[in-house]
Amino acid sequence: MTSTRTRISKAVIPAAGLGTRFLPATKATPKEMLPVVDKPAIQYVVEEAVAAGLSDVLMVTGRNKRPLEDHFDRNHELEQALRRKGDDDRLERVQESSALANIHYVRQGDPKGLGHAVLCAAPHVGDQPFAVLLGDDLIDPRDPLLTRMTQIREERGGSVVALMEVEPASIHLYGCAAVAPAGDEDVVKVLDLVEKPDTADAPSNLAIIGRYLLDPAVFDVLARTEPGRGGEIQLTDALQTLAADRSLGGPVHGVVFRGRRYDTGDRGDYLRAIVRLACEREDLGPEFRAWLREFVREEMRADTAGTDGGGPGGSRPGLEPVMQGAAGL
Repeated sequence: MTSTRTRISKAVIPAAGLGTRFLPATKATPKEMLPVVDKPAIQYVVEEAVAAGLSDVLMVTGRNKRPLEDHFDRNHELEQALRRKGDDDRLERVQESSALANIHYVRQGDPKGLGHAVLCAAPHVGDQPFAVLLGDDLIDPRDPLLTRMTQIREERGGSVVALMEVEPASIHLYGCAAVAPAGDEDVVKVLDLVEKPDTADAPSNLAIIGRYLLDPAVFDVLARTEPGRGGEIQLTDALQTLAADRSLGGPVHGVVFRGRRYDTGDRGDYLRAIVRLACEREDLGPEFRAWLREFVREEMRADTAGTDGGGPGGSRPGLEPVMQGAAGL
């Protein structure tokens, strides 16, 4: 396969994970279907792809993922019931998910890692560049990351990954990039990639977040990539190969993202994402922000009383992020 600057129209969303961090909620419900306010997390990801001009979406699924297909399909009985009630607002929202894009599904089968999930998309994608969007990262629609990544790929070819600065102590949780300047403030050339490095060995504090624009050459590389960390086929390893030898499929660039990102892969971050998004909703925000201000004031009073009096309130460090977030409400 050769590098091409053809405009990207296909998106791949890996959705075969077990969601063990959210058990027991995910025992019978896919983690991608957990609600973020009043929409499942996966719908935000599909909406982001569509907003960037990606009209063809392939979901790589596994066992117990049937609810994803049901959500993006028509529900005629529910639609008829809402129509009879004259509930046009809810009817429109129900129909919205089934009209977003052309959505296809393929089973991953064996859970062999993200690289293997991407490889499962090869028959559908073919010899075209494509996007990969991970469902744990929600990108605020006011910060069009995919659009910027598409622009860089059209200008420079090859593959483009999304990078974000993180605290050095947290870099072991991510794939990490060694980079060089590439002419634009938010763009770097990727020289090397390391999957979840030890903090002392990390080449930078630039973490790969869940957005990729990939040259189709990645499929050939993945097909011969040996399992790496955790016994899985790592997409990071394949991108490292492409970065080291641009003759395989062009260069690898990174867009350093400094916008609003909501991490729904961790329980605490999932809850914070819901609070942030609910606060910004026109229909929910004013009342919810007023309640949240009062809640924080009460918690601060209880915290102060517990600290001063040595009572059960004590010091509650977990409240600080809520207090800080509420300060600007």
